[in-house]
Formats: sequence, C-alpha cells, structure tokens
Amino acid sequence: MRTIKGPAIFLAQFVGEESPFNSLESISSWAADCGFKGIQIPSWETSLFDLNLAAESQGYCDELRGILADRDIEITELSTHLQGQLVAVHPAYDEMFDGFAAPEVQGNPKARQAWAVEQLLLAAKASKNLGLTTHASFPGALAWPYFYPWPQRPAGLVESAFDELAKRWLPILNAFDDAGVDIGFEIHPGEDLHDGVTFEMFLERVHNHPRCNILFDPSHLILQQLDYLGFMDAYKDRIKLAHIKDAEFNPTAKQGVYGGYQSWVDRAGRFRSLGDGQVDFKSIFSKLAANDFDGWAVLEWECCLKHPEQGAREGAVFIRDHIIQVTDKAFDDFADAGTDDASNRRILGLS
Repeated sequence: MRTIKGPAIFLAQFVGEESPFNSLESISSWAADCGFKGIQIPSWETSLFDLNLAAESQGYCDELRGILADRDIEITELSTHLQGQLVAVHPAYDEMFDGFAAPEVQGNPKARQAWAVEQLLLAAKASKNLGLTTHASFPGALAWPYFYPWPQRPAGLVESAFDELAKRWLPILNAFDDAGVDIGFEIHPGEDLHDGVTFEMFLERVHNHPRCNILFDPSHLILQQLDYLGFMDAYKDRIKLAHIKDAEFNPTAKQGVYGGYQSWVDRAGRFRSLGDGQVDFKSIFSKLAANDFDGWAVLEWECCLKHPEQGAREGAVFIRDHIIQVTDKAFDDFADAGTDDASNRRILGLS
C-alpha cells in the first residue's frame, strides 16, 4: 500500500483576470498558501500555461517546475477536458461546444475535431517533458443525445457511435503510450463514457489499451445513484486519477435524477463543497489506500452555495485530514512468536 499524495487542486474553476488567479506564479502561491501541495493545470488556460511550447521545449517545462518548486508545489497532471470533449461532438451540440475551440476552427466541425486531436497529441508530449505519468481528459460524446431509449433507438446506433469514438481515440492513446502517460477519462454525464458499462464498451473497442483509464469522481456517480464504492473495487486497476468532489442527492415528489431542467441550486442532485454533501469520503480514502492508488487527491471545487475561495481553503484541510498514512507493519506484530518452516510443520502436525 502507498500513502496518497495531496492535497492538490484543479485550477480550472479558479482562473480569472484578477490577481492572484491570472498567472501561474501568483495562483500557485495562492494554492500553497491554502495548504495545497499540487496543482492540476487546465492546458487551455494560456494565462497559466503554453501547451505548444511545453510540447516543444524541455527548457520551458524545467522552468515551470522550478517556479512551482520554489513554492513547494508540484504539477499533478495536465487537463484537456475541453479539448477532449471536442474529439467527438454530436451535431446537436456544435454551437454550444464551439467556444471550447480556437477561434480559427470555430464553426467548422471537421477542423475543430482535427484541432482537438492535435491538442491531445501536444499534451502527450508536454506531459512527458514535465515528467508526468497521468493525464486528465473527457472522451467526448456521439451517442449522448440518445441515452434514454425513447424514441426507440435504431438497431446498431450506439454500437456505431462507440466504434467511431474508439477509432478517433486509438491513435491518441498510442501517442500517450509512446510518452509513458496514462489518460484518465472522467466518467461524467454528457460524455459517452458516463458509467462503468459505457467505459467497458469503449475499453473493449480500444483493445483494452493500457493507457485507457479512469479519473474517478464520486460526485458524478452519486448523482446517477450509482454504487461509487463498488465502482472503485470493480475498476481499481484502471483508476489512475481522482477528483475529490462532494455532492448530494435529495429526490422529491417532483424531481429526481434528471433534475427537471432546474438550476443547480434547485436540483435534486447538487454539487457541494467538501464535507457539505453526502459522499462517504472516509470509505473512499480507505479504498484508495487499500487498492494501492498511486496518484493525487485533487480537489475539484464545484458548489452551488459556497464561495470558491472558502471551498478551496476548507477543501485543503479536508483532504489533508482524510489522507491515510498507510502502515508499514501489522497491528498484531507485537504478538509475533517467531516461526520458521520447521516450527510451522510441527504446528500442523507434519513432523
């Protein structure tokens, strides 16, 4: 067993135009002041990070690591959630997802997809240059508009969607394999990989690729009323990243899992700051330790009520207090009488 690394924080929800959230130097200082030891960097945020340069320049990556080391901060992973989403977009979402892409490819789905793939290939190289071994992303979605089977889906529709999704991702997975980096796909509604079954459908089509793995986030599973602790056991060999995020599900006589088109604060299922929701984090951290998880505990702050800076500071303490320093000895070692093969055979009546 290994002690989980952390606490760390995903910076996507905090980047802004005002200091300290507008540069890598200042936001990393802020993160360290909050008590974090690592940062997960959204690779699309050019005020923090130059993905193209990181893919090309070892010197740039070494400089970034030095800046962070001065603040006692490490990079946990790069994230390509937005670019990964654009690897596969159903036409119904073209306009809404267009803003994720570079201006020069907006309004052109084919060019946008090619741009997204190139972004992932750059991220593989950049991760290698930064000495990282894991990467966070979304897989995108072609079948999501048809997740509920009404009207009845045409035979083979879902299978065709997953065949195409795998076809698009397999070269990317190979590039990450060349870089020695695992991709953790965040299991998330709105993605074709939104639960264990859909992850397995995809995994089969990429031939059980060793770099096809999971970013575990219990908040998205509790809102689906999925057994998130059982999920951890079922996929313990594929869970390579973890977002520590809380949520609550309070169904009423008027709404349930689908939320009735309500705002986040009025939904039955809501994201909450750490400790304010219903996720059983004591059991989660116990399973991460028992399952020999070799990654970081990364706070992803999303809450419909609490201010992000309060959520961040409280979250750092929450994660720190939940990380289990794994034991290096058995609790009953004091009663060890000392045995050898001969005494074992005598105890069993074999001598």
